[in-house]
Amino acid sequence: MIKKPLVILTTLLVATQIQAQGTTDETLKTLGQFKVTGDSQFTTIDQNSSSADAIRNLLKNVSVPKGFEITLYALVPDARHMAVGPQGVATFVGTRKTEVWVVTDRDKDRVADDVKNFAPSVSKKVPNGPCFSPQGVLYIAEQNRVLAYPAAEFFYEGTDVVAAELIAGGQLIPEEYVSYNHTARVCDVGPDGKVYISLGQPHNVPPQNLWDDYQTHGIGGIIRINQDGTGREVYTLGVRNSVGQDFNPATGDLWFTDNQVDGMGDDIPPGEINRQTQQSQNFGFPYYGGGDVRTAEYKGDELPADVVYPVSQTIAHAADLGMMFYTGNMFPKEYQGGIFSAQHGSWNRTEAVGARVMFTPVDAEGNMTGEPRPFAEGWLTDNGEYLGRPVDVAQLKDGSLLVSDDLAGAIYRIAYTGE
Repeated sequence: MIKKPLVILTTLLVATQIQAQGTTDETLKTLGQFKVTGDSQFTTIDQNSSSADAIRNLLKNVSVPKGFEITLYALVPDARHMAVGPQGVATFVGTRKTEVWVVTDRDKDRVADDVKNFAPSVSKKVPNGPCFSPQGVLYIAEQNRVLAYPAAEFFYEGTDVVAAELIAGGQLIPEEYVSYNHTARVCDVGPDGKVYISLGQPHNVPPQNLWDDYQTHGIGGIIRINQDGTGREVYTLGVRNSVGQDFNPATGDLWFTDNQVDGMGDDIPPGEINRQTQQSQNFGFPYYGGGDVRTAEYKGDELPADVVYPVSQTIAHAADLGMMFYTGNMFPKEYQGGIFSAQHGSWNRTEAVGARVMFTPVDAEGNMTGEPRPFAEGWLTDNGEYLGRPVDVAQLKDGSLLVSDDLAGAIYRIAYTGE
């Protein structure tokens, strides 16, 4: 009997060959025909350098709850969003530059043995957002395209890896709206099997003459698309710049963080954690700058009907980024089913805040039972110096938590030992 994952993988590989015939990217065309591309080489990161010792020393400043420990898992340059392979073989780490890194712990001592760049024959631009389907297809959301790697966890050892354009280059957003700002995409595969991709809009507050067109394309929102590249539609409206999302496995609802308007003051507007229960809900931006704080630019405008307000208002300008629901059983029961999220830290506040990992309790019905609270902190010193800036959180197969840090260029592991 043929198992469903094998059927899906075979379909994707066939689709890759078909897509390769129409792509204008010669490298993707070659890979789609299962041919080698040339002489690309891996870049490997030494895990035993003096930098590793320095970061271990810095971690002495980071506090976690009693019974937990935080350790260095891997040195990963510019580490941003992470995707742990369904087989638990490797973790794929995006960046805001040109590389995706693949991290492997071969001896399972919970410290990485190998870190090297993934698919070096494929040129990438801001490949911030990797995510896996349950069947093992790796999607990477770049600045203006989304690639699918049908068997990344099995073929990552080679410099050439089969890749297909889920959304072709230049078609994620119109070229005239491409910006250097708010282009760190994230993605997730929902319980419906569709791929959900965030599209931050490129302004602090967008001009009114552009906003309607932005919403049509899903800029300032979240789009979804079938895994074969068809059926694109706008799923979420009224979002400024979401760089973290996850589906609650208990309810199937989409939750996401959102970074709010700068320049309104140290303490307003608040950051957001949002919960979406149906398609086309509108979360209020740019009419609201965050929470229920109106923006000056849209203060006189009529609000969209039925604005959905955040389920939690977080500290202003702390930059809430990656988030995930904890589904493991290593951590004590109070953490199971809750949300772990990363605060990257403020950049435009007179007194810096953030640079920590937060925890938000959620019950079995999918409702918050308390406000976000610090879980791991100490990357921000009393004199306002950043020792690290957490970006994303991910869960290993053993139930421990990974935390990426793009300032230190590292991934940390938080485990519960009970000691």
